[in-house]
Amino acid sequence: MLEGQKCLVIGSGISGIGAVTLLENYDVDIVLYDSSETLTTEDMKAKLPKGSRAVCIAGALPAGVEESITALVLSPGVPTDIPLVNRMRDKGLPILGEIELGYLAEQGCVAAITGTNGKTTTTTLLGEIMKAHLGGEKVFVVGNIGNPYTLETLKTKSDTVTVAEISSFQLETVRTFHPKVSAILNVTPDHLNRHYTMEAYAGAKEQIAAYQTKEDICVLNYDNEYTREFADRCPATPVFFSSKENLENGYFLQGEMIVKSVNGRVQELLNIHKDMNLVGMCNVENVMAAIALAEGMGVPMETILAAIKVFKAVEHRIEFVATKGGVDYYNDSKGTNPDAAIQGIRAMSKPTILIGGGYDKQNEYDEWIENFDGKVKWLVLIGQTREKIAECARAHGFTNIKFADTYEECLTLCTELANPGDAVLLSPACASWGMFPNYETRGKLFKDYVKALPE
Repeated sequence: MLEGQKCLVIGSGISGIGAVTLLENYDVDIVLYDSSETLTTEDMKAKLPKGSRAVCIAGALPAGVEESITALVLSPGVPTDIPLVNRMRDKGLPILGEIELGYLAEQGCVAAITGTNGKTTTTTLLGEIMKAHLGGEKVFVVGNIGNPYTLETLKTKSDTVTVAEISSFQLETVRTFHPKVSAILNVTPDHLNRHYTMEAYAGAKEQIAAYQTKEDICVLNYDNEYTREFADRCPATPVFFSSKENLENGYFLQGEMIVKSVNGRVQELLNIHKDMNLVGMCNVENVMAAIALAEGMGVPMETILAAIKVFKAVEHRIEFVATKGGVDYYNDSKGTNPDAAIQGIRAMSKPTILIGGGYDKQNEYDEWIENFDGKVKWLVLIGQTREKIAECARAHGFTNIKFADTYEECLTLCTELANPGDAVLLSPACASWGMFPNYETRGKLFKDYVKALPE
């Protein structure tokens, strides 16, 4: 665990703090660095455990400190190609991410999930299934879901399971990370401002299986071109799920039933309308993936299905908030890219006033708008991307567009536009940055607004 090294941890968010907290248990000199000009060293120290020995530096990194560093730990929000990281790489220094650092201390078994969309729901569901199987004290749900791996890994033992949601940013820096079961739920355009090309983005996702063997399994979406083709070069044994195709082997949707097929012999598992509390085809796929992952972890099917039947929607993902004045309000703030937002639209069954817009991740919005499919009555746009989205919508013949300068104005406008029998959906197809610190804050403010409306 980097024993005897002088380690520079870049980024003072929850992943960086988690990395420092773990490193405190080893013989490592720790420097916590954040390039933000608005932070102070006092701000950074306040985030650390009491008595931390880490040296905190904000703003510019002194040349003398840089020269003394012998290892690097990157928070996922730190690009791997910034000049500082490039200089360290050129010197041949070890460069780890927070996930890799956590894995080095892991004592138990790991299940890992990635994909453009569906990660949080699938990870949370698998965590609940594993808790039902092993007991809550033996299961740790970590990673991009908001709980740093490095804060939990020292609690792991030979009989524990870590269920990890892993982003493409986190997968860029894995070096030995070896889950027993993994999943790539889908790969669609996202984060191209970071990865630049779809090939690089998909390649980062594929790293989840890079250190697996044929003794392990990798659950893949048969309906997604990237993941289907990855099966041919996947180091692990691929297991498919599909919402569109009947599979000789794997999990698929047959009418209203999720079924499992082994060499063409089909076993019915559950009814998607009677046995699930989740809505939308995206969640049918998430449930199939979770079943495949849980079976790969040795969980009896009876336990798996019982856990699914009581599982509720993850907060901020096509989450029903309330009905006010005859209007249904849904919070899908986690719809931070067009493909995720498509799933939000597909889940709607009523005329919908849709809130879109936010930070520009260099995504395209054509397919999202094409999926409005007559459901969207009005598109209310906010944030950096509002003009870009409006231009795209008009090019596709959709002109019922309103702009709002503030979030409060946006929410008020949606309430005014909605009639009894309609739905209001927050599913922005964009990240929250610029207007909000994260999608959770955006979703919480939406829910607070809705709950304050008169009945």
